[in-house]
Parts: sequence; structure tokens; C-alpha cells
Amino acid sequence: MTASHSDSLVVLFGATAGAYGAKLGSDERELILLVWQVVDLHSKKVGTLHKSLVKADNLDLSEQCREVSALTPEGLSKAEPLDRVLQQFSQLVSSDLKVLGRSSYTLCSDGQLLIRQVLHPETSKKNLPLSDCFYSFYDLRKEFRTCYPSAASGKDQTIRSMAEYLGLGTDEAEEDFGVWQVKTMVAIIFSMLSEGCNHVFTEPETVKYKYETGPCSKSETVDSETVIRARGLPWQSSDQDIARFFKGLNIAKGGVALCLNSQGRRNGEALVRFVNSEQRDLALERHKHHMGSRYIEVYKATGEEFLKIAGGTSNEVAQFLSKENQVIIRMRGLPFTATQEDVLGFLGPECPVTGGKEGLLFVKYPDGRPTGDAFVLFSCEEYAQSALKKHKEILGKRYIELFRSTAAEVQQVLNRYMSTPLIPTLPAPIIPVIPPPYTIATGSVRDCVRLRGLPYTAGIDDILEFMGDATGDIKPHGVHMVLNQQGRPSGDAFIQMKSADKAFMVAQKCHKKMMKDRYVEVFQCSGEEMNFVLMGGTLNRSGLSPPPCLSPPAYAAFQTAAVIPAEAALYQPQALLPTTRTPQASAAAPPTVTYYPAQAAQLYMNYTAYYPSPPVSPTTVGYIAAPPGAVAAAASASHTPLLPQPGALVRMQGLPYNTGMKEILSFFQGYQYAPEDYNGLIQLSDQARSVLQAPKEWVCL
Repeated sequence: MTASHSDSLVVLFGATAGAYGAKLGSDERELILLVWQVVDLHSKKVGTLHKSLVKADNLDLSEQCREVSALTPEGLSKAEPLDRVLQQFSQLVSSDLKVLGRSSYTLCSDGQLLIRQVLHPETSKKNLPLSDCFYSFYDLRKEFRTCYPSAASGKDQTIRSMAEYLGLGTDEAEEDFGVWQVKTMVAIIFSMLSEGCNHVFTEPETVKYKYETGPCSKSETVDSETVIRARGLPWQSSDQDIARFFKGLNIAKGGVALCLNSQGRRNGEALVRFVNSEQRDLALERHKHHMGSRYIEVYKATGEEFLKIAGGTSNEVAQFLSKENQVIIRMRGLPFTATQEDVLGFLGPECPVTGGKEGLLFVKYPDGRPTGDAFVLFSCEEYAQSALKKHKEILGKRYIELFRSTAAEVQQVLNRYMSTPLIPTLPAPIIPVIPPPYTIATGSVRDCVRLRGLPYTAGIDDILEFMGDATGDIKPHGVHMVLNQQGRPSGDAFIQMKSADKAFMVAQKCHKKMMKDRYVEVFQCSGEEMNFVLMGGTLNRSGLSPPPCLSPPAYAAFQTAAVIPAEAALYQPQALLPTTRTPQASAAAPPTVTYYPAQAAQLYMNYTAYYPSPPVSPTTVGYIAAPPGAVAAAASASHTPLLPQPGALVRMQGLPYNTGMKEILSFFQGYQYAPEDYNGLIQLSDQARSVLQAPKEWVCL
């Protein structure tokens, strides 16, 4: 039994089979030792000192553990497992309290690691119940700093340093490991209770029993020192699974935000917000700890990133999420004609929705059309589990997918759909293809370098900073970021240098240099090798492999400059590819015009994002801005006027799976242009002219 103002302390010390001291619990090793003693704060009496060995599942002890504790696998093999030791702990503490005539107690440990980083995570993984006493404890280091302000900070304190500060002459060599630590901690507590200090233990540290869900507003201020990014999560993991991974640490209310990819599906990452920076620092120590069979990477993140994912502004969403401690289920694939009654009937009486119709939130486009997604609130885990059993059951003529969801996912999905325009506004102007002043290198001269292992968040500015003084030796428009087939950074980049010597020097100087928290490999390569990879091929120890959609005879054709068809001049790149985040352009900079580099306009634009070197900055993946002089020269040379009207190609996303050509034509009724609008503006191939002259023949992407 515990109380906010306990009349007794239970001084607790423990050790694991791995790291010791400041790294306790950082390696996921199991608990192998518990030592404790009851202290009466009023009479200053103590109970019996108890020491229990714990039998771990893995008895392979680290060298540090063997050296410090003098324990052996043979001795631990005869010990009791953790669940039995915890039962004995509760029984013996209760017995000692009766002897001392006390009824309540609070744990007191040397720092936070034993309870937050060892006991809570291990019992959670082993599904062992943990007594209420382990959810409230005193941190002796913090209490000592409060009592003695001139002492070192809590992070720098150890049991030995606190004893030396007080002049306690205890000899560690005379006692068993763990026994000396507990006896010294008791002596320190008695010194703090002496007449000179009269310290009072009043504000214990607390561990949250469970994660609390809740909404987050974009207007909130989120401290960047409290946010982490978890990467490598199983796709089906929920906010509760993530909270369990960080068991023992206090996550802020609504502080788990699962990240979605461009298709609205989870990408295996989450942003987690903790109550303070101390909890965040402890979370970073769980880098590469395991969730099931997967290890999870944990990195620092910013408050802006968290708000971008979890923040929302919709009053409808805020009202939906205002009911606290609800289990959220996401339904996907609903018929577009489905009503609230249909969904409630699908779930049935065995899955009562909180508030009936008020517990349903349909996701819609800005014009009110349904997307096929909905979120449902359930008051307890039992109802949610019953609903999840209906995964892939039929409603109407469609099967419905059901997943666990979070408040942050609700915000993300609503933000994504509500911010999607029905028909993207295509900016003018469009110009015909012109010969670029800068082309991607070809040939066997090794004047390029390949960067491998880049952080996925790395941008052009990060690469230039990584290159250091060598940035002056980069060719104009010579930085090429490689994307994978999903349009996401692949971790590779190619850089064209001014000479082979410059490329060699960069490879020697920057190889395995750190960028953020990763080391980057830098290799010298040729323009031909770079070109193959940028076009979708692969370059590895086995040599070059052609792009996946090309036959071997066409493979050799890459050595020559690619020819972009004239009709591609009609295609605005903004309509085809998503925009990228770029630095703000200078207010004094003149407006730029779009042109296509010869080999940037290939069939494989989805593989590569082409970026120029400073001072020019791109505004869209897949094309680069031409210098005004180059545009003027090309326009005058070709005598081809610029198109005054927007482009004729748009990209449609989110189409129903059963959509046919008739529905698409009906949707665009009134938007078709007469072919005369384009006559004389650009030289077209027969294929492109046939498309314009027969506007009902649409091109499907």
C-alpha cells in the first residue's frame, strides 16, 4: 500500500545481466538482482535487508556485469523467476511494515532507470502484473539535490558521489554487490532527515498506468525537446502498442501520432510526444529495442513535425474526438452510398458505438463526396475487439477493412482529403522543349561520386553541408537525388564534379563521414554508371543491371542523349508529380520558366528527383528552372511562341475502382478544349495531334 505522504520508504536497488550505471536498461537485458530495505521515516528505524537473485531467460552475462556483481550463470540458474521474486517482494515488505507498525510506503531508488527502464518494460514484455507501488517512487538523486543545492546535478550523481559529499565512510569492498548500495542509500536518507536538513519526501515521481488518447490542435505549442520519431513499426501496430513499447515513460495525452504515406496507409513510423525532455531522453535510450521480432529505431524529432502529423483545425473532428478514453476503429472501403444506419447495422448490437450516430465520422472530399473511409468510437476494448472480428466482411457489394486507429490518424486523414483540390490548378506558362544548357553526364570518365546511406530526411542543403569546401567543385545542376519506385528517397544521390581528380578527392575525404546520425558512403563513379542508375537500373558489386522495363538491346541506347517527344511539352510537370519542399526564393529573384533536361524527361521520372546546384532552387520534382537567358535564347532560336493557356493533362487520384471511361468523360464535361486552340503553337507528332483532335480519347495514367 502506498500514499502520497508515506510514513515509510522501501529503498530499492537492482541490476541487469548487461549494462550498469548510466546505461542500465539501454540494452534490453533482463533483471538478475533485487535488493531492498524498509526505512521508517518517523522513528528512523529499518527493517530486514533482503537480497534476491532473479533467474533470467538468458543467463549470458556481460563482462561488465560479471566484473561488477561477481555473479555467475550457475548461481542465477538456481534463482526464482521474476514473477516469483515480485510476489516475495510484496510479502516481505508487508511483513516488515507490520513489525515497524507502519501501513504505507513508497519506493526510493537511485535514479529513474531501475523502475522506468528495467522493471516496467520487462514486466510488460513478459505480461507480468506489476504492483501499484511501482507506479510511484522517489528519485534519491533529485531529493538529494533538493536537500543539498550545492551538490552536483542529479544526472551526474552516483551513490558513491553522494556518500562522499556527506563524508560517509562506507567501504564497498566489505559488502556484497547490492548490499553496499542499499546500506549507503539508507545512510544518505538518514543524513537528509537529520536536524540540520529536516528533508521531507513529499513529491514522488509517477508512472502513468495507461496511455490517454486525445485530440491535438495546430495552435498548440509543442516543445521540440519532448518529441521522438519511432521507425520500423509493424504496419498493424496501434497507439496502444507504441505506448506499451515505451512502458514506464510518460507519454503526453494524445501524444502518439502514426504517420501515413501518400496513399493514406501507415508507413511504419510514428511521432511520440512525452511530458518533458527527461522522459524523451529516456525514450532515446530505447533505440533498437524490440517490438515483437522487429527492432525499432528511435530518433529526435521536432514539435513542428508532430503538429504537422497530429494537429488539426476541424471543429467536426474536435467534437468527434472530445470523448476521452475511447477506442478508435478505422473503416475503409465503404460503399459511397453507405449511411450511418448502414454502418451501425454492419457493426451490429454486439459492437455498440459510443453515442450512436455521434460516434461515427465519415471522411469526405471538400465537395461533400464520400471517400469510403470512416472512423468509429467504442467505449471499451471488448467492443473494439468484437468490431475488428468483422474485418473483410461484406457491406453491400464490398468487403470492409477495419483497423485500430488513433486521434492523430483521424486528423491526418481528414487533413489530407480536405486539402485535396478536385482538379489541380495548373500554373502557366508552358513552353516547348528546348535544348538544355546543362545535361547529365555520360561516358566512362570517373568525374562523378555516389552517396549511399543518406538519411531519408536529407535534402540538398544537407548534402551541400556534407560536401563542405568541395561544393565549389560541383557542376551546375550536378546534384541528383534518387527516389525509389514509390517516389520516396532511396538514400542514394549522385553528384557531378568538375573533374575526375575532384571526384577522387571528395570520395577520399567524405567516405563514411557522418550526416545527422548516419555515416554516408562515398564512391567515385563514371557518368555512364550514374546515368544507368538514374534511369532505373541498379549498380552493385555484380555490375550494372538495366532498368526493369527495358530490353537488353535498348540498354546500350542510354549512352546517347534521350529524345523527349514534342507532345510532352503539353504536360505540366506539376500535374504529374507532387511538389517538394524547397527553400524560400529571394523576393528579388526574377520569375523562372520551366524546361526539361534531355534525360530528366524520361519514362523513369518517378525514379529520380533532379536538383540543381546553388544558387538555383527547384520548385517541383522532375524538372528544373531554366535561367532566363537560356530560355530567351532558346525561344528566339526556335521561333516557337509560348503557350498562353494551361496544359491539357491532369492527374486524377482517388477514383472508385469501378470507374469507367464514361464516368470520367462525364466528370470533365465542359472542360474540353477545341483543337483549334492549339493550332500553330507547337509542332506535334501524329499521335499527339490525334489526341487533341479527338478530345474524347483520354490518356489514362
